[in-house]
Amino acid sequence: MTDQPRKFDPRAATPFFVSRGHSGWLGLRYSDHGEDWVELELPWREDLLGEEGQRVLASGPILSLMDMASGMAIWRAMDDFTAIATLDLRVDYVRPAREGAAVFGRSQCYRVTRSAAFVRGVAHDGDIDDPVAHIQAVFMKIAPNTRVMHDA
Repeated sequence: MTDQPRKFDPRAATPFFVSRGHSGWLGLRYSDHGEDWVELELPWREDLLGEEGQRVLASGPILSLMDMASGMAIWRAMDDFTAIATLDLRVDYVRPAREGAAVFGRSQCYRVTRSAAFVRGVAHDGDIDDPVAHIQAVFMKIAPNTRVMHDA
Protein backbone atom coordinates (compact mmCIF):
# COMPACT_ATOMS: atom_id res chain seq x y z
CA MET A 1 0.00 0.00 0.00
CA THR A 2 1.31 3.38 -0.94
CA ASP A 3 0.81 6.61 0.93
CA GLN A 4 0.79 8.66 -2.26
CA PRO A 5 -2.35 10.69 -2.80
CA ARG A 6 -4.83 9.20 -5.25
CA LYS A 7 -5.53 11.00 -8.52
CA PHE A 8 -9.32 10.65 -8.31
CA ASP A 9 -10.77 12.16 -5.14
CA PRO A 10 -14.58 11.72 -4.97
CA ARG A 11 -14.91 14.48 -2.36
CA ALA A 12 -13.16 16.99 -4.64
CA ALA A 13 -14.85 15.74 -7.84
CA THR A 14 -18.45 15.75 -6.58
CA PRO A 15 -19.01 19.53 -6.81
CA PHE A 16 -18.09 19.36 -10.52
CA PHE A 17 -20.46 16.45 -11.21
CA VAL A 18 -23.39 17.90 -9.30
CA SER A 19 -23.06 21.43 -10.64
CA ARG A 20 -24.76 20.50 -13.92
CA GLY A 21 -27.12 18.12 -15.65
CA HIS A 22 -29.44 15.63 -14.08
CA SER A 23 -27.22 15.03 -11.02
CA GLY A 24 -27.22 18.76 -10.35
CA TRP A 25 -30.98 19.00 -10.69
CA LEU A 26 -31.39 16.11 -8.26
CA GLY A 27 -29.14 17.91 -5.75
CA LEU A 28 -26.82 14.93 -5.20
CA ARG A 29 -24.19 15.45 -2.49
CA TYR A 30 -20.96 13.76 -1.48
CA SER A 31 -21.29 11.58 1.63
CA ASP A 32 -18.23 9.31 2.02
CA HIS A 33 -15.78 7.10 0.14
CA GLY A 34 -13.18 4.38 0.54
CA GLU A 35 -10.53 2.78 -1.66
CA ASP A 36 -13.07 1.23 -4.05
CA TRP A 37 -16.44 2.66 -3.02
CA VAL A 38 -18.30 5.97 -3.04
CA GLU A 39 -21.44 7.06 -1.21
CA LEU A 40 -23.59 9.95 -2.40
CA GLU A 41 -26.72 11.48 -0.85
CA LEU A 42 -30.04 12.23 -2.53
CA PRO A 43 -31.94 14.75 -0.39
CA TRP A 44 -35.66 14.07 0.00
CA ARG A 45 -37.87 16.49 -1.98
CA GLU A 46 -41.59 16.74 -2.60
CA ASP A 47 -41.09 17.00 -6.36
CA LEU A 48 -39.27 13.64 -6.43
CA LEU A 49 -42.29 11.70 -5.21
CA GLY A 50 -43.40 8.91 -7.50
CA GLU A 51 -47.17 8.76 -7.50
CA GLU A 52 -49.82 11.26 -6.56
CA GLY A 53 -51.20 10.50 -3.13
CA GLN A 54 -48.14 8.43 -2.20
CA ARG A 55 -45.33 9.87 -0.06
CA VAL A 56 -42.69 7.65 -1.67
CA LEU A 57 -39.66 8.76 -3.67
CA ALA A 58 -39.85 7.75 -7.31
CA SER A 59 -37.52 5.02 -8.49
CA GLY A 60 -35.85 7.19 -11.17
CA PRO A 61 -33.94 9.50 -8.80
CA ILE A 62 -32.69 6.48 -6.84
CA LEU A 63 -31.53 4.85 -10.08
CA SER A 64 -29.70 8.06 -11.04
CA LEU A 65 -28.13 8.25 -7.56
CA MET A 66 -26.81 4.71 -7.87
CA ASP A 67 -25.58 5.24 -11.44
CA MET A 68 -23.52 8.29 -10.40
CA ALA A 69 -22.19 6.62 -7.23
CA SER A 70 -21.22 3.56 -9.30
CA GLY A 71 -19.34 5.58 -11.90
CA MET A 72 -17.45 7.43 -9.19
CA ALA A 73 -16.63 4.14 -7.42
CA ILE A 74 -15.11 2.86 -10.68
CA TRP A 75 -13.00 5.99 -11.12
CA ARG A 76 -11.92 5.67 -7.50
CA ALA A 77 -10.98 1.99 -7.90
CA MET A 78 -9.09 2.67 -11.16
CA ASP A 79 -7.72 5.93 -9.75
CA ASP A 80 -8.31 7.40 -13.16
CA PHE A 81 -11.03 9.62 -14.61
CA THR A 82 -11.63 8.03 -17.98
CA ALA A 83 -14.71 7.64 -20.15
CA ILE A 84 -17.11 4.88 -19.08
CA ALA A 85 -20.65 3.99 -20.07
CA THR A 86 -23.34 2.10 -18.18
CA LEU A 87 -23.99 -1.22 -19.94
CA ASP A 88 -26.32 -2.80 -17.41
CA LEU A 89 -27.71 -1.51 -14.11
CA ARG A 90 -30.12 -3.71 -12.21
CA VAL A 91 -31.96 -2.25 -9.22
CA ASP A 92 -33.88 -4.48 -6.83
CA TYR A 93 -36.13 -2.33 -4.68
CA VAL A 94 -36.63 -3.84 -1.23
CA ARG A 95 -38.88 -1.21 0.34
CA PRO A 96 -39.88 2.46 -0.09
CA ALA A 97 -37.60 5.13 1.36
CA ARG A 98 -38.90 6.71 4.55
CA GLU A 99 -40.80 9.96 4.04
CA GLY A 100 -38.59 12.97 4.57
CA ALA A 101 -35.39 10.93 4.75
CA ALA A 102 -32.46 11.42 2.40
CA VAL A 103 -31.42 8.34 0.46
CA PHE A 104 -27.75 7.37 0.43
CA GLY A 105 -26.31 5.39 -2.46
CA ARG A 106 -23.16 3.40 -1.77
CA SER A 107 -21.51 1.59 -4.68
CA GLN A 108 -18.39 -0.55 -4.65
CA CYS A 109 -16.28 -1.41 -7.68
CA TYR A 110 -15.22 -5.00 -7.07
CA ARG A 111 -13.58 -5.87 -10.40
CA VAL A 112 -12.00 -4.02 -13.30
CA THR A 113 -10.96 -5.78 -16.50
CA ARG A 114 -9.40 -4.47 -19.72
CA SER A 115 -12.82 -3.44 -21.06
CA ALA A 116 -15.36 -3.53 -18.21
CA ALA A 117 -15.90 -2.62 -14.58
CA PHE A 118 -18.28 -4.37 -12.19
CA VAL A 119 -20.05 -2.73 -9.27
CA ARG A 120 -22.54 -3.59 -6.56
CA GLY A 121 -24.24 -1.31 -4.14
CA VAL A 122 -27.00 -0.47 -1.76
CA ALA A 123 -29.39 2.45 -1.37
CA HIS A 124 -30.47 3.18 2.19
CA ASP A 125 -32.11 5.95 4.16
CA GLY A 126 -29.86 6.00 7.19
CA ASP A 127 -29.38 2.34 8.11
CA ILE A 128 -27.29 0.43 5.58
CA ASP A 129 -28.49 -2.82 7.18
CA ASP A 130 -32.09 -1.91 6.26
CA PRO A 131 -31.69 -1.15 2.53
CA VAL A 132 -34.13 0.56 0.20
CA ALA A 133 -32.56 -1.20 -2.80
CA HIS A 134 -29.63 -3.29 -3.96
CA ILE A 135 -27.88 -2.77 -7.28
CA GLN A 136 -25.59 -4.73 -9.56
CA ALA A 137 -24.05 -3.11 -12.62
CA VAL A 138 -21.54 -3.42 -15.44
CA PHE A 139 -19.86 -0.43 -17.06
CA MET A 140 -17.86 -0.37 -20.29
CA LYS A 141 -14.48 1.32 -20.29
CA ILE A 142 -14.05 3.52 -23.36
CA ALA A 143 -10.41 3.72 -24.37
CA PRO A 144 -9.50 7.05 -25.98
CA ASN A 145 -7.54 5.36 -28.78
CA THR A 146 -10.27 3.02 -30.08
CA ARG A 147 -11.85 5.47 -32.52
CA VAL A 148 -11.65 4.39 -36.14
CA MET A 149 -11.56 7.02 -38.86
CA HIS A 150 -13.47 6.14 -42.00
CA ASP A 151 -12.89 7.75 -45.37
CA ALA A 152 -15.94 9.49 -46.79
